[in-house]
Amino acid sequence: MSFFLKLLYSLSLFTATVLPTVASSTGSSDKIYGVNIGSWLLIEPWMLPEEWLAMGGEICDDCSGCIRTEFALVEAYPDTADKVFEQHWNTWFTQDDVDKLVELKINAVRIPLGYWIVEQLVDRKTEFYPKGGFKHLKRGLRQLKDAGIKVMLDHHALPGVQTPNQMFAGVCTTDVQFYTDYNYHRALVWSAVMAAMSHLDPDFGSVYSIEAVNEPIMNATQTPGYGDFQKNFVSVVRAVETGLGIVSDYFSGNLPVHTTSGPLNVTSAILDVDGVITNVAVGKAIIDAAPIIAQMLWEYDIDVIVPGSDLASKNPLNTTFMDIGWQYNNPPNPADAANGPQDYDNHLYYNFGGVADANADAYLQSMCNLERISSDAAQGNSPLVFGEWSIATNFDHSDDFYKKWGDAQKRSYSMGGGWMFWNFKIENSETAGSLSNTWSYFDAVERGFLTKDPSELFDPHVCDAYIGTSTTSTTASSTAASSTETSSTATSSAEASSITTSSTVISSAAITSTEVSSTVTSSTATSFTVFI
Repeated sequence: MSFFLKLLYSLSLFTATVLPTVASSTGSSDKIYGVNIGSWLLIEPWMLPEEWLAMGGEICDDCSGCIRTEFALVEAYPDTADKVFEQHWNTWFTQDDVDKLVELKINAVRIPLGYWIVEQLVDRKTEFYPKGGFKHLKRGLRQLKDAGIKVMLDHHALPGVQTPNQMFAGVCTTDVQFYTDYNYHRALVWSAVMAAMSHLDPDFGSVYSIEAVNEPIMNATQTPGYGDFQKNFVSVVRAVETGLGIVSDYFSGNLPVHTTSGPLNVTSAILDVDGVITNVAVGKAIIDAAPIIAQMLWEYDIDVIVPGSDLASKNPLNTTFMDIGWQYNNPPNPADAANGPQDYDNHLYYNFGGVADANADAYLQSMCNLERISSDAAQGNSPLVFGEWSIATNFDHSDDFYKKWGDAQKRSYSMGGGWMFWNFKIENSETAGSLSNTWSYFDAVERGFLTKDPSELFDPHVCDAYIGTSTTSTTASSTAASSTETSSTATSSAEASSITTSSTVISSAAITSTEVSSTVTSSTATSFTVFI
């Protein structure tokens, strides 16, 4: 049957229904023990410096000053970049890595993605990104599904750039344009496409969540419209699902639900939803996403006509946001956007400073008294999964402290929805030095810094001596906040996340991928400079 006939062939029985209004779900009840699959489909060059140089990239202190991002590399080598990235995608994350995840009992992964994975959204005249990544995403998702590992699709690099001067944004620039109607729209279209593919493409069978925005600017006065975007993001995902007949008692609102068990033309079904959507932004996103979805289904030979009963049996996706504590200056509460299962994310990195004094006792006092989970829950942000963390530190200590530091973090984070370590691996090379010891989950386990079973601790009593003790830091400055951003609690050069501990607001280092020259020390290696 031709592509156009498939689009026209709609045999679905359509029934509009009013879904009941009930409280939102708290999401999956399973504890998350996960890792990030970072620098695969979205490269952060600090994590693989020698390969980046071999690809044609460069190393510099200011990521905007050289070929230090995917954008810069494709712009510099437009005729050969796709082939270079193809080689990277084939080798950075493989079946061997999936087998290792299974061996280590990892049950979930977070895959950082740029908006350009949906190639129809890219303006090729002004935006320079590699082509061909989606088929590799499908391959990786298929391998993870076969291994029984569930997946969060993380919108890590947003159209227009959501955070200044960050490698993880795909391009290093101070010209942040994500917080505009045009780019909010592109992000909503991306979300609709990913939601549809998560339910329609068999390779996406283990996808359980889509994260709306990775690490937005923390000063809420600089993110106009972000609260509306949060609500629209959820509405887009739920509109796609209800159009496909995926129903949940958790949903609320008046949306049409296809209830037929007969053949369902999925693109027509998704477009049918637009007829009752009163939110202009959501309706326009659905309309613009439909032809992209149709094109991708055709390109990858995925059925456009499916039995409605096959879709009705599927579970709705979790929508995921950075938690309310990520921003300051009266931020929107993502809990207000919830309609169906929803999770919350936060990223804590102590090695940039500004969280606790640079010594073992201060680190453990702070972590063992972490109040983020309870404070978030009081504002409806539960379950909280710590989606990025590492065991990197900013002081000299014995290898034994890495074990305590890993235990303390796992203990605290597991009181919420769980955790996802950054990253599954780091390049092992002379240029990378000992970076992998504390940023690679595989290497940290191999070196004995983390337990082989993620649900276990070396010492379940690691926090006994610290619970209830003071966590106040005398650190005056953090190297973990954006260079364009200063909060009242910290003056820093990367993003900072404010957390409340014992009624004292302190700054939390919050970004792995910040372009900051930082000296890292290890008992097993001399000091060296990395760019993270």
